[in-house]
Amino acid sequence: MANKSSAPQQQQIWDCVSRWPLHSLWNLQGIPVRVVASRTWKSSLTDNLLGRAAELAFYFLFALFPTLFSASSILGLAARSASEIYFKLLHYLALVIPTAALRTVLDTFNETTATATSGKLTFGLVAAIWSASVGISAIQDTLNSVYKVKDTRPYWKARIHAIGLTVLLTVIITLSLASLLGGDFFAALARHRIYHHYLAVAAVVCARLIGWSLSTALLALSFAVVYYWAPDVKTRCWHWLTPGGAVGIVGWLVASLGLRIYLHFFNTYSVTYGSLGAVIILLMWFYITGLMLLLGAEINSEIEAAVVERRLASPIALPPSSDTPL
Repeated sequence: MANKSSAPQQQQIWDCVSRWPLHSLWNLQGIPVRVVASRTWKSSLTDNLLGRAAELAFYFLFALFPTLFSASSILGLAARSASEIYFKLLHYLALVIPTAALRTVLDTFNETTATATSGKLTFGLVAAIWSASVGISAIQDTLNSVYKVKDTRPYWKARIHAIGLTVLLTVIITLSLASLLGGDFFAALARHRIYHHYLAVAAVVCARLIGWSLSTALLALSFAVVYYWAPDVKTRCWHWLTPGGAVGIVGWLVASLGLRIYLHFFNTYSVTYGSLGAVIILLMWFYITGLMLLLGAEINSEIEAAVVERRLASPIALPPSSDTPL
């Protein structure tokens, strides 16, 4: 009976979250961090984030090679140096992707680049956008579940949003990798053109620091774009960096590094899966990526729900505003 009586209140809370988002998710308005952590844990189990992350991992893997196929076709029809530049960009994924998995990605890229034709370009571009948008559609469904909202968009509109978000994220991720490449390029240029030792060292440090800063900012932007556009909430509010986004990014980096360390010392995937070991490792990394993305959204939603629930329980009537949704 208690669960039945609380259902209307819970629905009211999530309606308020959907209609009146908070301006700042960093202002917990007196909600203890442990309460947010407890709510996030319970909601993660209820929303089956572990299973949803596995679903996303499959779609990410499904979208990866058509995307590389399309990119390599475009670059293969352009100047050869363009293909070499993109190959260098992919090498920066070694910072987060395990070596065996990255080797599979690079080998596939080389094979498709060597045989690029105009027909493959057309097919690859369509297949990449469609398959990748299916992955974004899965993110939309999961974030709708996280925010307890029903997607009211027509199928064609939701798919257009997914395709647009796919293209935008592809551009952001490419720019993020390009920032690292640009930082190393200007660092090498400074090392060869500046003859004063200390000035050269300072220029190298500055160039790489700027490159890493831009790459990190673009990574945060990719999380912010997903959290803004994916769920079908009634009112959208842009947040550059949220607690959930920060936890998701840090958790993703730490988990990716942990996976690399584990595989360096205890690589049993090749023994267990044989030639499929690299694919399984890549799939595991995609699983981590999807899980951290969803965990960040869960944290953000539970912060808003906790604030709304506290205000609904308050006997003092507060004037409505963006941060006081009553």
